[in-house]
Amino acid sequence: MKKQILFILFSIASIVSQAQSHEIGVLLGGSNFIGDIGRTNYIYPNKIGGGIIYKYNLNPRIALRGTYTYIPVSAKDSDAENAFRQNNGRTFSNNIHEFAAGIEFNFYDYNIGDHRTSYTPYIFAEVATFNYKSPARAVSNNIIELKNKFSYSAPVGIGIKGLLVNNLAIAFEIGARFTFADDIDYSTPDISSLNFGGNGNDWYVFSGLSIVYTFGRPQCYNGLTE
Repeated sequence: MKKQILFILFSIASIVSQAQSHEIGVLLGGSNFIGDIGRTNYIYPNKIGGGIIYKYNLNPRIALRGTYTYIPVSAKDSDAENAFRQNNGRTFSNNIHEFAAGIEFNFYDYNIGDHRTSYTPYIFAEVATFNYKSPARAVSNNIIELKNKFSYSAPVGIGIKGLLVNNLAIAFEIGARFTFADDIDYSTPDISSLNFGGNGNDWYVFSGLSIVYTFGRPQCYNGLTE
């Protein structure tokens, strides 16, 4: 019985080791904000951000992923499409530092070591915590003291990825973040001059490219051969 258990554990470990591969790389793209100031377009990049990404491929369809992304956001009411916001004339800018982890699902088997499976569309879902500046108190009518604050978001998105050259792969993705905060644009009911009257949480979107280096992928991967 002990030998059978050891054999099963060894077999599972062998399967996992054959299925594993790693990807690490950089992100570069554009961000936009949806809240109480400015445009309400869900995809309208107006600031440049970037970060790093790591993926652990469980099999050709599923990967675990972790990211750090620097996402600057800004907006001004003069760019809004509705007259009410245009008349307000408000502007803001903030810098978001986001740490996220989640899962990525490939629509097709993905293995850049085989030309038949070297590209695929995919979707992803993550949980994230992020740091940003939030209003703390009004020092005077025109000066607001800010503080560092952490909150949470739920990034979800879609993309397409494929072989670039050798062990390098490239991907383009769009990810929307629903947040559990309503003060990224400094809106708060605690300071009268910043009480914008909105009652919905803020969103931000990051759209961009990633280039990753793939390593640890064996020559034979889940029955696929070069």
